[in-house]
Amino acid sequence: MGINMIKILIVDDSKTSRKMLRGILEDAGMEVIGEAANGQEALILYTSLKPDVVTLDITMPVMDGINALKELMALDRTARVVMVTAAGQKGNVVEALKIGAKEFVAKPYEVDLIIDVIKKAME
Repeated sequence: MGINMIKILIVDDSKTSRKMLRGILEDAGMEVIGEAANGQEALILYTSLKPDVVTLDITMPVMDGINALKELMALDRTARVVMVTAAGQKGNVVEALKIGAKEFVAKPYEVDLIIDVIKKAME
């Protein structure tokens, strides 16, 4: 699958973060097919949109990224999820990878790194 065919769902409670990530991914030729502000919204959108990759922030209200990841994996064992973390969330990252996340990236976003991580998640 070419990079420009990848459909992405961005999940982050920060509108600014979503906008930044959308810009990076769209500039790389990927298609952002949805945005969610928390894990609960993410689950609803995942079911209806069927994205190739989900970027999932860890710290969010209503349902955080770890619980959303557990629910996503229960819903679809093949879900490709990239966790987005702030600095100092090593424990959460390790847990997320055990639950089934494919990769993770840290904020602030590094453009090349994000694109590489999404490509890796698709392998």
